[in-house]
Order: sequence, then C-alpha cells, then structure tokens
Amino acid sequence: LLPLWNTYYFFTLYANASNYEAKFDLESTDVLDRYLVAKTREMIAGVTADLNAFDTFGAAARLRDFADVLTNWYVRRSRARFWDGDPQAFNTLYSVLELLTRVSAPMLPLIAEEVFQGLTGMRSVHLTQWPDHEALTRDDSLVEAMDQVRAVSSVANGLRKVNGLRVRLPLAKLTVVTKNADELSGFVDIIAEELNVKSVDLVELSLDSTTEFGVIKRLTVNSRALGPRVGKQVQQVISASKSGDWSQDGEKVICGGVELIVGEYEIDLVADLSDATETVNLIGILPSGGFVLLDSRVTPELEAEGIARDVIRAVQQARKDADLDVSDRIKLVLTSVQEVLDAVATHEELVKSETLTLELVTSLGDVAGEGTTVGEDLPVGIVVAKL
Repeated sequence: LLPLWNTYYFFTLYANASNYEAKFDLESTDVLDRYLVAKTREMIAGVTADLNAFDTFGAAARLRDFADVLTNWYVRRSRARFWDGDPQAFNTLYSVLELLTRVSAPMLPLIAEEVFQGLTGMRSVHLTQWPDHEALTRDDSLVEAMDQVRAVSSVANGLRKVNGLRVRLPLAKLTVVTKNADELSGFVDIIAEELNVKSVDLVELSLDSTTEFGVIKRLTVNSRALGPRVGKQVQQVISASKSGDWSQDGEKVICGGVELIVGEYEIDLVADLSDATETVNLIGILPSGGFVLLDSRVTPELEAEGIARDVIRAVQQARKDADLDVSDRIKLVLTSVQEVLDAVATHEELVKSETLTLELVTSLGDVAGEGTTVGEDLPVGIVVAKL
C-alpha cells in the first residue's frame, strides 16, 4: 500500500511542479524506463497466471516485489529526471502506475481506485480491461543486466552499512568481479552514482584466479543427496570438504578420495579470512557467484565532500520541515564548526544547486545540541527562508 501511494504522491508532486500533463506512452528510449516497462510486463504476466490459478498469495508477493523495483530503484534513480521535467520519465511512470492500479485492483480495490481516478479522471478502475502483458516490450537481456546491477548495489551498500561508511560519503573505487562483466559496461555510471564511488572496475569472473582478490572457493557437501550413495563415507567427505582436501576438474569433484556428482555438492565463493593482515578492500559475495571489492580508504578530500553532501541532506529536510515547495528558491544560513564550513566552501556550488539556494551565509559558531549533525557527529545549525 505505502509504496504504491508514495509513488503516486511523488508523481503528482513533480508533475504539478512542472505543470506537465502526462500521457500513456511506453516508448521511452531511456534505459531505466525500458527496464521498468520490461519488469511491468513480467509483473502483469505473473500476476495474471497467479490469479488464474487462484493463488492470491503469489500474486500479492509479485506486487510487493514489483513495488520494491518501482520505488527503491526506478523512482530513486530517476529523481533528477523528474526534477528536470523529462517528458519520457513522466509518461513512463504515469503509464506504469495506470497499469499497476488495474492489476492490483482485485486485491487493493479502494487504494487502486483512488490512484486510478487521480491519474486518469476516469470513472473507475474496476470498469477497465485487464492489461495484456504482450502489448509491452520484452527485453530479457536488459532485465538480467539491470537485476545484476541492483544486486551489486545491494551487496555493496550492505558493506557500507556494516562497516559504518555512510552512503553520502564518497569512496574511491568499486571492483565488480562477475560473469559476463561486459554486459554491465553500459551501467557503470548508474553503479557509481548509486554507490557514491569515483570509479567502477568490471572484471570477468574466473574461479581459477579469484585468490588474487582475496576470495577462495568453498565446497559444501549435500549429505542428504550423497549419503544414500556412499553410506558411512559421507562423514569422511564432509570432513575433507571442511579441511580443503578436494579438487575440481570441470563438473568432476574429488573430495576425500571420493568422486562427487552434480547435486551432491555446491561450490561458491567466500572471502579468504586466513590472512589476518588488514586490507583496504571490503569483500561482498554476489548471489550470482561473483563478488565485489569496495575500497574503504577515506581521504580528507572524500571526507570533505561527504560532509558537504550530509549538509545538503540536512538542508533538504529543513526545507521540508518549513513546508517549502520543491521549486522554491531559498536563502540559507549555516552555523557550524570550521571543518563543516571548509567543506561547504569547497563544494559551495554543489550545495547551492542541490538545495536551490540563491543566497548562502555561513558563520562560525558552537551549535552543539541545538541543530543537526553531519559527518562524524559535527554540529550544524540551519535556517532556510523562501526568496
């Protein structure tokens, strides 16, 4: 319910700010629009099949998963386009929301009706035709690649969270080691922006060369599948797998002197923790079997930019608290310690452009306990005024 309503609210907010009347159009050339349309096609086909089989639980799960794609990926990655008034973005989101209300109407009859009528001005979503997924463009290669980009982003952002590296703190480099790495080359800018890193390296995954990245292969024995075939030897094989007494030649695996067949084992990649020396790279394993390496080094320059971006986020919250419109230009007064003021001065144009600030005033002062905090608990006082 909340993702659907929040996306509708987001659309109306920016469409009204741009005074743009969207239309049903799914022919956008933008890669994020094309991805969303292809995922919408999958969603419609899946929900249709589920409901035809009277599987409302499965249908609801598909809608929930699609809502995650819509809000936590598409809308979040496309905010700048909506701010710029991109017609393709408006038309795509309008069209997808219209389709989503029709598909969700049997399970969300009231909220779907409210959103549908608000979008279209038509009488009722319940009097419309069920959408045909075949009318939407299918793009399996794009979906596979973008889903992999989302997986990379999820794992790398998880590394940030676990290691206390806030998302607005820029980092130097992310290395992505995965199969078919070339297929992600067109999405490097998206990955870099999503993860707030300065550069992204794509490396083709090779199980024979992963050790150079501090990653090793791990063999896991399926005792239920192996036990009936080898009997008491199963414990011998399990012990050998844990001690590293195994080898692989294609699909042929010898473990503890016993040959294993497909289905009796699984090989994946894990971080090599045998070397206790400190490393600058944080390692995260991808669901596809690849992995990512996130450079955790923070230079003074990166820290200053991170503080400036923290200030931007704090100012945006202050704008919201002051009930300002998204298009309102402001005068901004910042009071903080020298480290924050230096960071803002270095990135003044970024701060002003991102917060729609026409006049910026800064002053040195102790506002601990009065304002908000940025960076590593640095205090800052914020006053915004509409111009």
